[in-house]
Amino acid sequence: MEASEMRVLGLSAAEEHVYRHLLRNPGAQLDDVHILLRHSAETVRSAVRRLRALQIIREDGGAAWASEPQLVVARLAEQRLEDLYAEIRVLTHLGPIIDELTREMPVTAAPETVPTVERISDVKEIRTRLDELAFFARTEVLSAEPYDALSVENIEHARPLDMRCLRRGVTIRNLVRPAALEDPPTAAYLTELAAAGARIRVSGELTELMLVYDQHTALVPIDPKDTSKGALCARETGLVTTIIRHFERLWDSADEFSSLTGPAESAGAELSETQRKVLVSMCAVGTDEAGARASGMALRTYRRHISALMQTLGAGNRAHAALLARERGWI
Repeated sequence: MEASEMRVLGLSAAEEHVYRHLLRNPGAQLDDVHILLRHSAETVRSAVRRLRALQIIREDGGAAWASEPQLVVARLAEQRLEDLYAEIRVLTHLGPIIDELTREMPVTAAPETVPTVERISDVKEIRTRLDELAFFARTEVLSAEPYDALSVENIEHARPLDMRCLRRGVTIRNLVRPAALEDPPTAAYLTELAAAGARIRVSGELTELMLVYDQHTALVPIDPKDTSKGALCARETGLVTTIIRHFERLWDSADEFSSLTGPAESAGAELSETQRKVLVSMCAVGTDEAGARASGMALRTYRRHISALMQTLGAGNRAHAALLARERGWI
């Protein structure tokens, strides 16, 4: 029998084999199906119990039927995403584990000293350090970036790191210059970030690059007038605090990105009653036809709303959209 293709959705090989058997043979009896599927009777009984609990199959009078693949895959994908995001949230709060492991060390053992201010001149090393800091950020990323435009390469490099931070609940506050709004690719990316939950403000006074991760690590250029000379990575509390205070002064006097780009660009801040109704139907109803009827609109209109909601949420599929909507408190 073929290897399990639904393992990525959390099903064991036996569970998938039972489900596929019922897709091919609706209403089949399951008493002796273990012989046909070449599993032990107990393995099949355990698979049936889990499939029943997941509402993937239903039974009546000893016969069993498989639920529609569209519903099953969507339900399993949503559950897997919830499980994965739960694991990500755990992995971003590792302080207790570090503290526990540190207590295992001999009292005489001295940890390696990390410089409080580090000078980094290699451009590749600076990018690697930035990627690491963004990847492991737990609470907040502050960025003040005085660029006039981002290249396509820069956007494609930054997107997965920024979106990963936002998905796991890290706050991103981004200060940009007014000129950045005049470059279409850059403005489109900032709109995408804002729709995903980043807070963006625009400051005409922004002249220096500042990046701060989790209130304890800051990166600033060695020479503000020539960033190619390298960067200073600071963990010195006094220096980091000074940089944060400077950022906050600029932030307080800056304009909201949404107020400068118009309501059409501030996607996803609030849902209309129609959008909320469509979102609830999408998460609760099995088919688009049923969802459109429940929402009181034409099928094409219903699907157009779903497409817009998925774009606003930055979701790759409907199960992902449902999870992101719950994280935002929309449903």
